[in-house]
Amino acid sequence: MDKPKIKDQVGLKLSNFKGVIAMMSDIPIDLTKVKKANIDKEILRVAIIAELDAINLYEQMAAITENKDIKKILMDVAKEEKTHVGEFQTLLLGEDKQQVEELKAGEKEVKKELGR
Repeated sequence: MDKPKIKDQVGLKLSNFKGVIAMMSDIPIDLTKVKKANIDKEILRVAIIAELDAINLYEQMAAITENKDIKKILMDVAKEEKTHVGEFQTLLLGEDKQQVEELKAGEKEVKKELGR
């Protein structure tokens, strides 16, 4: 089977950016409808979503470019975004004790399913 031409690969991948770019400019929930007691948790969740979208965007662009310098910088910036995810998650876990418990439960479930 013939390998797709780079312009076909770029066209396909760039079409995936449409939703990502929209996410970065719009908050995916209406924060005016969130109870005041939950607003900070929702803000932190939106921040995590934005950082994850940024990671995906930078890694996808790095996969497309043939320029090694651009690829290197994009991957470095993606790594920095992963740090931001950790910062926001740390704050979220301080605000949402149920989230802490559910993360622990999820970890136990994975270990059980994988026999570890």
